[in-house]
Amino acid sequence: MVMLCFLLDLRTLSPPLLRDLKQLANFYAISCSGGHKSISKLKPLRDRIGICYVIRNRVSCSLEMKVAYRPSGNFSLRDFHHAVNNLPTDAFLPELNNNITIPCSDAHLETVLSDKVLYSWGGDNEDVGRKVIVVSSCLLENLDTVAKKTLTDAADKCVSVDFVLLEQVPNGVGSLSESINNFVKNICDLENCSFRNHLPDAKVLCILVKEWLNDLRDEAEELQVRLKFKKNILGSLNQICCNLIPSFNPIIDEFEPCKVCRCHGSLLDDGHGNKTMKSTCPVTGNELGTLDLVANSLKVGNQTVLLMPSFHCYTKLQHVTAPVDFSIVERTNLGSLSEGKCYFHLLLLSTLFFTCWIFVTGLILGTPFVVVPSTSNELDDTDQTELNYQVFHGLCNALHSLDQGLVCSSRCNTETMRETPFQCYYILLPSNNGVMLLRRLAGSEEVIPIADVSRSFDFTEVKDIRESVKASLLEIEVRDYNPIPHERGFHQKLNVLVKESLHFGYIASLLA
Repeated sequence: MVMLCFLLDLRTLSPPLLRDLKQLANFYAISCSGGHKSISKLKPLRDRIGICYVIRNRVSCSLEMKVAYRPSGNFSLRDFHHAVNNLPTDAFLPELNNNITIPCSDAHLETVLSDKVLYSWGGDNEDVGRKVIVVSSCLLENLDTVAKKTLTDAADKCVSVDFVLLEQVPNGVGSLSESINNFVKNICDLENCSFRNHLPDAKVLCILVKEWLNDLRDEAEELQVRLKFKKNILGSLNQICCNLIPSFNPIIDEFEPCKVCRCHGSLLDDGHGNKTMKSTCPVTGNELGTLDLVANSLKVGNQTVLLMPSFHCYTKLQHVTAPVDFSIVERTNLGSLSEGKCYFHLLLLSTLFFTCWIFVTGLILGTPFVVVPSTSNELDDTDQTELNYQVFHGLCNALHSLDQGLVCSSRCNTETMRETPFQCYYILLPSNNGVMLLRRLAGSEEVIPIADVSRSFDFTEVKDIRESVKASLLEIEVRDYNPIPHERGFHQKLNVLVKESLHFGYIASLLA
């Protein structure tokens, strides 16, 4: 559990960059939706995001640090958006674009890392860690004594500080590189400090938002597993310990209507997502009259509620009805993807039925669907059926020869078979025998960046281990995967249960 404090130098950041803070809040609002916890165990979403900023006072020309959003109590998505919307939009100073560094005192670190600001957030909860994220387009000059003492004291309080430099297009790359090296040397002896620099493009900012979201989540979603081998893989070692990390960030498909009490804005349900028959305040237990309820509200995820104006009209999601439209967006080059030029990696999967390209990373979701041309029973005209069949096979063969697939969009979520207010993206993959495969693709909101796990090792030692592991690996039988002999044991288990059930005897009422 971590509380984030953003310290924004608005003099060097263009206003469009600030919208990503709203995305972070949106993700946080639904962060517990669809998780493994039961709704009855969910607690109110705690407020864990704070925003401070530095601006130049246009009257006195002095630098000021102000708090835009102070976390307290339960998280309010509405209040957070309101705070971001009201950040000064005229604080950006283009003349600072020519500066590589700014004085260390400009960051006001000693003001933020104090009892008046950060250390007063979170109350007496000792389990709450704190992290300050300093975002600027200019580097801080050499840290002075005051700044170093402030950062050292922060380390004693288990507060980490992450300096994020969003580079402008540099006039002198050499000067910037030298300044970065000097700054890194200044903080290298501070274990609670880190530094990274990025170009402020959409891809990088999306990744940063997802990383900050991981900091906000209550618990790590990694699952510890062991890869166990029949024979030793190295020396006496017959297993490898690993962590399973989700590569997909699910988002909700709809915002459900709900009722809340007017006194506290708390959701009226029974802890299992069902509306209660009695109108009582979840906080005080007092009975509520009609005027004490806000009936026109929307539930965002499981823990966040938005109070809506009376004119807002909610449309319930409907089950899809045939035919479902999939709009072709673009072609995608499967060969280039397999060479690592994008997020995707490809695997050639051979089965008894067909051969096609499928993706094996977190960008591919859910159930695969085999796509075949419609039969004559589904089309009125026999000639039209034949033409449809030929065009389908022509498309499949053309895509296969080009080593390409088609990216499609639809309002249908094939996992729930419901219409959604958001676009769903799919990949249509060709095969060499006239059928295709449809898989859901993750959108930008659903992709989770994979953590960098690279480490430095002694090259000679690593080479010896790799050779030994490879030799052990070659002793394992290799064959093309065939699903038929790989039974999960469903029928065996159910047959045993039915056999045991027969010992119970017959019940006349069940046979009637």
